[in-house]
Amino acid sequence: MTERPHEEPFDLLLRGGEVIDGTGAPRFRADVGVRRGRIAAVGDLSQARARQAIEIPGLVVAPGFIDIHSHSDLSLLEDGRAESKVRQGVTTEVVGNCSMSPAPVTEEVREEVRQAFSYMAGQVEWTWRSMAEYLARFEEQGIAIHVAALVGHGTLRAAVRGFARGFATRQERERMKALLERCLEEGAVGLSTGFIYAPSCYADEEEVHELGRVVERYGGLYAT
Repeated sequence: MTERPHEEPFDLLLRGGEVIDGTGAPRFRADVGVRRGRIAAVGDLSQARARQAIEIPGLVVAPGFIDIHSHSDLSLLEDGRAESKVRQGVTTEVVGNCSMSPAPVTEEVREEVRQAFSYMAGQVEWTWRSMAEYLARFEEQGIAIHVAALVGHGTLRAAVRGFARGFATRQERERMKALLERCLEEGAVGLSTGFIYAPSCYADEEEVHELGRVVERYGGLYAT
């Protein structure tokens, strides 16, 4: 895309950077023009006008990185600026890893699940129960990056049978599947397991397979 000189000025013009476009193609040198928060042109924009132009020879322009294994489930609710990630180029974080997610929770196990997050809980007040309510907190808080939330298998199991040892009954598996479906309907992107952590470590293969089939039906992700 090459901008014509008479067109509307860019809000931001990055000149002379090395562009890595995320497609797997080799890097190439180009200018990048931005309007209204979106990339509008890439190429030779030497004749284009801009409200702000920055010379960036030797620097790389790339799409935002996705941190696929993040534990910012609660820290983003304390400080939505996410500077530790943004300064590294991360613009999306996947939370709910290692079998534990902050939602869904019941009143009976809320404190136990919160304790499982004690190493990163900070001062966040747990006001949610459902995945929808948890995700809504990000909207209310306002955060600088995108969030994709997995449903933690341990959290899911705890909501149905607490942190008790032993295999789930058929009825309990059905309840887990229904709760997982609800979470996926409410915006979760998949399921995570971590079989060295309680209560996820108490599950048998059938339980995991059945939950996996729910995720598959929704076209979701499975992380372990």
